[in-house]
Amino acid sequence: MLGLIPVLVGITWLVSSFLYFIPGDPAVVILGDRATPEQIAALREQLGLNRSLLAQYFAFLNQLLHLDLGVSIISGIPVADEIRSRFPATLELSVAAMAIALVVGVPAGILAAVRKNSWLDNLAMTGSLLGVSLPVYWLGLLLVYLFAINLHWLPPGGRISVEAGFNFQPLTGFYVLDALLRLDGVALRDVLAHLILPAVALGTIPLAIVARITRSAMLETLSQDYIRTARAKGVPERWVILRHALKNALLPITTIAGLQFGALLTGAILTETIFSWSGIGFWIYEGILARDYPVVQGGVMLVSIAFVLVNLLVDLSYALFDPRIQIR
Repeated sequence: MLGLIPVLVGITWLVSSFLYFIPGDPAVVILGDRATPEQIAALREQLGLNRSLLAQYFAFLNQLLHLDLGVSIISGIPVADEIRSRFPATLELSVAAMAIALVVGVPAGILAAVRKNSWLDNLAMTGSLLGVSLPVYWLGLLLVYLFAINLHWLPPGGRISVEAGFNFQPLTGFYVLDALLRLDGVALRDVLAHLILPAVALGTIPLAIVARITRSAMLETLSQDYIRTARAKGVPERWVILRHALKNALLPITTIAGLQFGALLTGAILTETIFSWSGIGFWIYEGILARDYPVVQGGVMLVSIAFVLVNLLVDLSYALFDPRIQIR
């Protein structure tokens, strides 16, 4: 936990110095070559570019402590308000993708370890290698082409259709949860239909990684003496696998699952862009295209802090799975 301090300080320093190290004048890049000197000077004042790097950093820290990340140059909306409205979409997509990765990846890894060198093992590991190798942007476009354009089974993008969303009023920003709270079955089916393709595209890589790590951890655990002792005592094989082997293999699985979940929060930019998912990733992408630097700074700051906090929670969770580890 003490290690978080220098990490967070480093993140704030890099994000705050983002504008300073951009080649050329960011104010000219934003306003264009036809901007007047007065307009450029006003924007430089607004962005704090006329200050020294150290002064910019401390001004950024002061704003951050007051939860003030500036105002979007394009929309004029405070960046903090944009984050509050968009982060639930990214978190909902990341949770769905991680759920797919765990529900499919962990059983696949267990089967591959239990049936080592069998066709199940070869199939699972070949599939995981393929999953790691497929670029997200290519897989996303392929899923849209196959299931949305050709088969018309699922919508190609967005979070909810116009028809279902006409009377849908979000409460929390998590559309699945909002539909459940409102007992709106039509909206729930529509929201889930929109969630499937981006969740599958985003969850493919962590699924493959979780499957490989689960197999490796299970193979190491199954070779231990206490597993042979349990089998010699006549313990049913399913309990040997689930209660003894899997329970003791959970630490590496938890570690990789936490790291992948943090990566999903930071790596959803491509997926959200392909599926027009109105989350943080798509918002950052639009900010990059529009040269809206306060938006890019705020988005990068958010996903960086989220990644660090997820890693902290993973470390703290070790005590839940291994009684030998104590938090003091």
